[in-house]
Amino acid sequence: WLYCICCQAEREMNLLKTGTQRATPASSWLVTFSVLWLGSQNCCRASAVWTAYMNITFHVGHRVLSELGETGVFGRSSTLKRLVGVIVLPEGKTQNACSPNTNFSRPQNSKTWLALVERGSCPFTQKIKVAVEKGASGVIIYNFPGTGNQVFPMTHQAFEDTVVVMIGNLKGTEILHLIQKGVHVTVMVEVGRKHIIWMNHYFVSFVIVTTATLAYFVFYHIRRVWVARSQNRRWQRLATNLKMAFGQLELRVLKERDEEVGPHGDSCVVCFELYKPNDTVRVLTCKHFFHKNCIDPWILAHGTCPMCKCDILKALGIQVDVEDGRESLQVLMSDELPGIVSPREEETNNELPAARRLDKVTHVEEAREEHPTSPNASPSNAGAAV
Repeated sequence: WLYCICCQAEREMNLLKTGTQRATPASSWLVTFSVLWLGSQNCCRASAVWTAYMNITFHVGHRVLSELGETGVFGRSSTLKRLVGVIVLPEGKTQNACSPNTNFSRPQNSKTWLALVERGSCPFTQKIKVAVEKGASGVIIYNFPGTGNQVFPMTHQAFEDTVVVMIGNLKGTEILHLIQKGVHVTVMVEVGRKHIIWMNHYFVSFVIVTTATLAYFVFYHIRRVWVARSQNRRWQRLATNLKMAFGQLELRVLKERDEEVGPHGDSCVVCFELYKPNDTVRVLTCKHFFHKNCIDPWILAHGTCPMCKCDILKALGIQVDVEDGRESLQVLMSDELPGIVSPREEETNNELPAARRLDKVTHVEEAREEHPTSPNASPSNAGAAV
């Protein structure tokens, strides 16, 4: 059965291979599941099993005792018909009738008789063949010891016009002991009810494993979608908070008369360019100001003021998890705040990395402390000092 499923699955998967190369793992698994399901349907067709009504008659002296019950089940390849005959045992100690030389002590005045044999030691077909060759019209096989009255449909070779029935061990040994004591036992076998068997134990195992696997994949994908949506909502809240926080910072547009663009004006420590009229600067919580397009990505990447190391995001009430990372904030706010570039673009466009810029800013500050600019210095000297 498993080989049948595997072969059909392999053939159909080869046909579907070209079309599913780019499929997601979930869709690929669903295709495999569909193929295995179709294979199981073809390999595990429903089969019919017929029960047997048995009217067993015991002749004890001048008394006749009869017992009627649905106590047997026909073999899968047995002839389904009504049969009446005497029950006969195999000769010898063994009752399995596996040897071709097995003889049956049948009555001389009885033309129709049924062999009563024990299950085991050889296949069902071998037992039936030996009994049929000796002249039996039917074969009654009783189950293993310890199985009570449990029966199951036997699989065997078909023998023309031969009735094959299995009965339970308790009933079989009861008939055996009566015949061994000399009791004359006859039986009338009639066709009972039809039962449809849709599943065998292999198919049940397949359904259990498939259901468990399908449940796992459904749970996995539901959890994955739930985590993705939760993370998306968290990032949306973080983006909204960042946008509101940046909105709290003061923005100024420098004019001609402002001190920052005068002869003694300073330069932005991020880009090292002098402030010019119409430049837009952002004033941080620490009162330091820089070009807006320079300080916004700097805060998202470092979180602190380039000059005093004040934690700007913390001062604005923004808590950033370590796992989020600073680069993720830049990507997140690239559409919200104009002028913010991604980390790769920043590394490509800028000549100096951020760490080296900080070193340069530190050296510039130290130089300013050692050589302060005089109030009477010309603009060119001030620029040279910077």
